[in-house]
Amino acid sequence: VNGKKVIELGIKVDPKKDRITVDGKRLAEEKPIYILFYKPRGVVTTLADPQGRKTVVDFLQDIPQRIYPVGRLDYNTDGLLLLTNDGELAHALTHPSKEITKTYITQVSGVAPEEKLDMLRAGIKLEDGMTGPAKIEIIEYDYERNLTVLRFTIHEGRNRQIRRMCEKIGFPVKQLRRNEFAFLTLEGLKRGQYRELTLQETEQLKQIAKKVIV
Repeated sequence: VNGKKVIELGIKVDPKKDRITVDGKRLAEEKPIYILFYKPRGVVTTLADPQGRKTVVDFLQDIPQRIYPVGRLDYNTDGLLLLTNDGELAHALTHPSKEITKTYITQVSGVAPEEKLDMLRAGIKLEDGMTGPAKIEIIEYDYERNLTVLRFTIHEGRNRQIRRMCEKIGFPVKQLRRNEFAFLTLEGLKRGQYRELTLQETEQLKQIAKKVIV
């Protein structure tokens, strides 16, 4: 590191500032990459699965960098998922203090009345504590299939949060898709497709990641 042999374990280096060589060859810094992926249902949000199920990286084989999901989507949930090798940005975007909005299109069993949805809008107690207020709009009542279609916006990222919230009020989720993450949408993508973020989108995400909620 910077011309000196390192023999201590756990020494910290900064790849952007320090010159790191192995056997005389300099390690090249990996190019940062930012991917917006339309995850299908039946795909796990991990890099590998011991049960042999399809993972998100199975759809991204032509990307040379080792990328990681920003947060998670359930196995049975489809929709917008970000992946990157920028660990600092990924950590910032998933930190609760940033309160980044995520919007889902949600189908629930039954005809959900406004007074029940108001419980979720105000915040509801789950086994891991109170949820923050959710923004919920009724898109339609499908009386023929006995379904309610909702637009559901939250800024938390708890495990199976929307499913647990809807189960709590007696209207279990039948189908769930994440349509938006902050300002990003699925526009132009089909299930299983992905695209790189533009420079402008990447910079906008970085600005969001820097914001401080007071």
